[in-house]
Amino acid sequence: MPVKTVTVFCGSRSGENAQWVSVASACGRSLAAHGLALVYGGGCNGLMGAVARAAMESKGQATGVIPESLLAIEPAMQGLTELLVVDSMHTRKSIMAERADAFLVLPGGIGTYEEFFEMWTWNQIGLHDKPIVLLNAFDFYTPLLQFLRQSVDHGFLNPKHHDHLKVATTVDQAIDFLLHA
Repeated sequence: MPVKTVTVFCGSRSGENAQWVSVASACGRSLAAHGLALVYGGGCNGLMGAVARAAMESKGQATGVIPESLLAIEPAMQGLTELLVVDSMHTRKSIMAERADAFLVLPGGIGTYEEFFEMWTWNQIGLHDKPIVLLNAFDFYTPLLQFLRQSVDHGFLNPKHHDHLKVATTVDQAIDFLLHA
């Protein structure tokens, strides 16, 4: 099945270096340029805001999914194709997973990691067979990738499940993985 909608997991913060916002913006522009609709966490701050703004400015489609409880601490992005305000984080992730044909993971914090690992777990237990691409720009995820390789080497992570994860080092490579999944 061709990928038409990509759920992007990324930080609600911008990070310490402007390179991260540039990467997120490039992702948003590239998704739009390739006709791939964006689903993301709905916020206007950090990398989330950057990817959504860039997608919308590039005439793409962007759907935000944000729990009502986060609205007090994280404003929702205005001007999206669609904004869904939901009752919980569980509902948010469920909708984001349901709407996705594939997942793209950019740098972020604990929430990003949790979303990434949950989608990867769902793949492992057969709840979906959607591609998962980790964007390891500027070696952000290299320590995690080393840890995951160690998990395989020690027999805790099945090599088949490890290999389901695609790792890109550039936005172009990530988009190529998504288009040829």
